[in-house]
Parts: sequence; structure tokens; C-alpha cells
Amino acid sequence: MIASRRFEEKVALITGAASGIGRAAALRLAAEGARVFGHDLNAEGLAETAELVAGAGATMATRSGDISQAAECRAAVAACVDTFGRLDVLGNNAGIARADHVLDVTEEQYRRMMGVNIDGYFFTAQAAIPHLLETDGNIVNVASNAGLMGQAYTVVYCMTKGAVVQLTRALAMEFVKTKLRVNAIAPSGIQTTLSDNFHIPADVDGSLMRPYMGFRPMGSPEDIAAMFAFVASDEARSVHGAILAVDRGVTAG
Repeated sequence: MIASRRFEEKVALITGAASGIGRAAALRLAAEGARVFGHDLNAEGLAETAELVAGAGATMATRSGDISQAAECRAAVAACVDTFGRLDVLGNNAGIARADHVLDVTEEQYRRMMGVNIDGYFFTAQAAIPHLLETDGNIVNVASNAGLMGQAYTVVYCMTKGAVVQLTRALAMEFVKTKLRVNAIAPSGIQTTLSDNFHIPADVDGSLMRPYMGFRPMGSPEDIAAMFAFVASDEARSVHGAILAVDRGVTAG
């Protein structure tokens, strides 16, 4: 039971809200009083999230579109502000992942992952920051342990999540003299639709993948949503420019 109302009267825009971490974060913030604007390419899944939020007695508006397009990033932020009149929290979460032998990665696969995992984060943040400065708001980027360590067969994914880590740190420094906060959460394996459908070539060397799989069971989207809610709340007012590992010890040693 969640008794806290840390986001009363606040508005949160969460990308990738149709499932997994994005859905869990939307539900968690809504349960704590936020009005949520969810974005995702998956319109059907997004509608399901909105139904769950409404069923809990909270408010959620939605927009479906391709977050890899800068124009869509700007449109999503504008639609959120038009709908609710303000923006307090941006949750950059939408992402895609797959494993491939690096020599087999096609340009199309490369461009698509870069577009969703990097362009979407950058252009949504760029559009949101003027509104977040008005509300002393904050950005929570969902990175990955893949952005903190090298991993075989996920070279492009590691590149994108490393970029999210540096995006977080660089934005934090650029706005360090304002009240805007920018942080990232770096999960390891989370039981989501993304992990369930994760593509792995049949002939990989499993021993190369073992070091970053960890020793504990996979986490849940709710684990990350709990951290998300803390980082985005005023309780974390001193947390700025942090990359917060929620990875069951994967990057500890």
C-alpha cells in the first residue's frame, strides 16, 4: 500500500509507458498524486496503462508516436503541457535492445537503436527543459548497467546507454546553477516485455555473457519505479547528476 502523496498537483511525462518500467513508473507516480502523460509507439499497450491508472482513481493522458523523431519529441512535450498546464517530471524511459554479433549489425538496426535510445532522450529533454525550469522540476533518465560496463554482443546497446549516462552528467553540469535536477537510474536485467523478447543469436559464447547476468534473480519493473519515484520527488532534492545503479550487484565488482 502506497500512502505517500509526494506528487500531488505535479505533472509527469513518461516515455515508453505502454509496458515494463514505463508502465510501472506511470502507475507509481499516479498513485502518489501525479497527473501522468504517457507516451509510447504501442498505442494499445498505452491504452491499457491508462485504464490501469484510471482504475486506481488517478489521471493519465496519452499520445502515441515514434520517439526517435525530434518533431514527435517536441510534440509530446507540447501536448503534455497543453493538457495539464505544466511539467514537473520527465521520465525518459522508451528504449529498445537486442544482441547481435557486431559484424552482423545492419545499418537499419544501428540507426533505429540510436534513434530511440539516444535521439529520443535528447530531443525530449531539450523540449522539456524550459518547462521544467519554470517548475523547478527534474529529469529521470533510465540508463542501464550496459552503459557502465562493456558487454559482448550488445555493442550498439552499450553505446546508447553510455550516451544516456553522459547526457545525464552533462545536463546536470549545464544546469547546476538552477534548481533543475537531472539523474539516471541504471538497472540490470528486469523482467519485462523487452527482456522476454530479447533477441540473442543462437551461436553466442555464453561464457562471455555470464559476467553481466548477475547472481540474483531478475528485478521487477516495480523495483525501478520505486527508485524512480524517490529520485523524482522532493525527498531527493540533493541528488543531482547521479547514476543510480539498481542492478543486484552486477556492477559492484
